[in-house]
Amino acid sequence: MNALLFQIDAFTSQPFKGNPAGVVLSEHLPPREMMQNMAMEMNLSETAYIAPTDDGYSIRFFTPTTEIDLCGHATLASAHVLFEKGWVPSDSAITFHSKAGILKVEKQGDWLKMNFPINPVQQDEIPSDFVSIIGTSCLEFYKTEDDWSLAVLPDEETVLKLNPNIPALAESSFPFLIVTALSDDANTTFVCRVFVPKAGIDEDPVTGSAHCALIPLWTAKTGETEMVSRQVSKRGGLLKLENHGERVEISGQAITIFEASLNISLQK
Repeated sequence: MNALLFQIDAFTSQPFKGNPAGVVLSEHLPPREMMQNMAMEMNLSETAYIAPTDDGYSIRFFTPTTEIDLCGHATLASAHVLFEKGWVPSDSAITFHSKAGILKVEKQGDWLKMNFPINPVQQDEIPSDFVSIIGTSCLEFYKTEDDWSLAVLPDEETVLKLNPNIPALAESSFPFLIVTALSDDANTTFVCRVFVPKAGIDEDPVTGSAHCALIPLWTAKTGETEMVSRQVSKRGGLLKLENHGERVEISGQAITIFEASLNISLQK
């Protein structure tokens, strides 16, 4: 089969909102250098590469500068393509084989529900340079085993107005940063923003994988196992969340912006 390229806006039902992801579908995954070059060409926060296996699909994720193990919005975008094109029946679950393990996605009406491993957080000391880099203080600071940092801010307005020093953040001890606070909206549990300058992404519009850490944090704080999150970036996105202990379920919508066939071979 020829390689097919899609651009999908994920975690939204409206074009030009949510988080755009590239999806490349081919018979076999391309060589790593080719995948990185294509991601650089797409210049999106992530491009996913998927290829069929005996029991699902292999999936790998690339930013314009590096490969990452897990990406929520690119997984959502990939599943959206497979369901929308009819390559997977709408009543079947998709199994993706990723570097982060098995990722399952099922369709529920207009929403896609992803099943991901939880990313536990451990409270840590607030870095001494946090205020100078981020521009505000935080109430609590957490770390995950895979070097994500998570800062709880006083309120939604502080999250919305945040304007961190991105070059300084990239060189700091917390260059993969999630900021979050309780939501002012009665229909939303919490809000968040995500900054990943060390991976070539100043601010990620909507970040499904970050919620693998946000979910256990907010369950511990609120006692809720079913929540709704708004990522309040400029593009914005909405996520429905469920905490199942060792696994979390993250639901979102998606819309196709374009699809194309590639004029080059990805197998070189």
